[in-house]
Amino acid sequence: MKRTNTLSLLLFIFVCVSSGSVFADEPWKALFDGKTLDGWSQKGGRAIYAVEDGQIVGKTVLETPNSFLCTKQFYSDFILELEFKVDSKLNSGIQIRSNSFPEYNNGRVHGYQVEIDPSDRAFTGGIYDEARRGWLHPLKDNPTAQKAFKQDQWNTFRVEAIGNTIKTWLNDVPAAHLYDTRTCTGFIGLQVHSVKDNKENEGLQVRWRNICIITDSPASFSKPMPLPLQSMDNKLASSENDFKVLFDGKTTNGWRGAKLDGFPEQGWVVKDGVLTVLESGGGESTAGGDIVTLDKYSDFELHLDFKLTPGANSGIKYFVDPELNKGPGSSIGLEYQLLDDQRHPDAKLGNHEGSRALTCLYDLIEANNHYKHPNPIGQWNHAVVISKGNHVEHWLNGRKVLEYDRKTPEFQKLIQESKYKDWPGFGEWEKGHILLQDHGNTVSFKNIKIRELK
Repeated sequence: MKRTNTLSLLLFIFVCVSSGSVFADEPWKALFDGKTLDGWSQKGGRAIYAVEDGQIVGKTVLETPNSFLCTKQFYSDFILELEFKVDSKLNSGIQIRSNSFPEYNNGRVHGYQVEIDPSDRAFTGGIYDEARRGWLHPLKDNPTAQKAFKQDQWNTFRVEAIGNTIKTWLNDVPAAHLYDTRTCTGFIGLQVHSVKDNKENEGLQVRWRNICIITDSPASFSKPMPLPLQSMDNKLASSENDFKVLFDGKTTNGWRGAKLDGFPEQGWVVKDGVLTVLESGGGESTAGGDIVTLDKYSDFELHLDFKLTPGANSGIKYFVDPELNKGPGSSIGLEYQLLDDQRHPDAKLGNHEGSRALTCLYDLIEANNHYKHPNPIGQWNHAVVISKGNHVEHWLNGRKVLEYDRKTPEFQKLIQESKYKDWPGFGEWEKGHILLQDHGNTVSFKNIKIRELK
């Protein structure tokens, strides 16, 4: 039996190497042994997954949400090839760099999806952001790829996720070429889409086989992609129509110095779609100074990407009133702290230990370190601040790390124990500006978006 399983695995690896290799020495590994679902686990809905004739078969079940058969292992940079065949009535997809966190929509699978779309829309091979932003790279401008899908036949995907770039091919036809920095690692998943309670769609099938991956130096085996690179930087995805872009990637429109009528003439630069505050020795608002939005916000959902340099300190402030502090130092407001916790001494200071560390409510409430998973210094991280009524949440890379309620006795007690005790009504204003802090260290920002909540 052991010898038979070994031969079976070798056969699958051979199929991977023979299914469209560019280089003879491509180090393919099989993700599916052709006989079992070892190495996979199911998330989301209750669709049925089984192994038949060397294939993984997914079957729809009524009244259950989207289902995903996911690798137990996470992957960052890789090249993936597989074959699939799908019922003409069933939408599906391949999740890549995807995640499932208990604190995010009760564990809902979310992340990049390479679409399987047998409908007349014909977006198979496009890139969708499942349970987050919606379409990132549809195929409406790629009619050649739209015609590449073969109904009732086996189709082949090649997916390259290397660095911040994702490339897809459908039956050797270039389909999508995307630049996006939201997620750098996660599992691979096979989706069976929900059919809700439509009895006509019960038992529809999607099949996968010859699922193989390269994780050893994948960039060495990357294929040239003739399609132009499409970037999601400083743009709205298909499901973000109710958001407003606060930084267009080219100008400083919509911003001014916190203590100026216009934008600072020095200390901040816009280059390659990124807004950066420059190094000036670590002083608080001593160079270009803080910048604030022209508009004020009350109930809102703020998203932005930030990138720290070694030892950097900065912050995202909200409910800011620039009139409160006209003297030295930063403008006054509630702060989502940005900090290199490993190198900056502030990480161990504050009214409570950790209340000046990354993602904390600065000098007031420490973040939940169990859920705080920052990307390494020098890589992009995604911050979210949600304020609704008096309830506020801080998120980092898709995980909620902190929440609190303003205007409560507990909140007011924290204020009296902090550096803010001398500012009357601190943190209880009805609305205020959004602020990006100049703390004398190089920190970069992009994808700054806000949605006003009703």
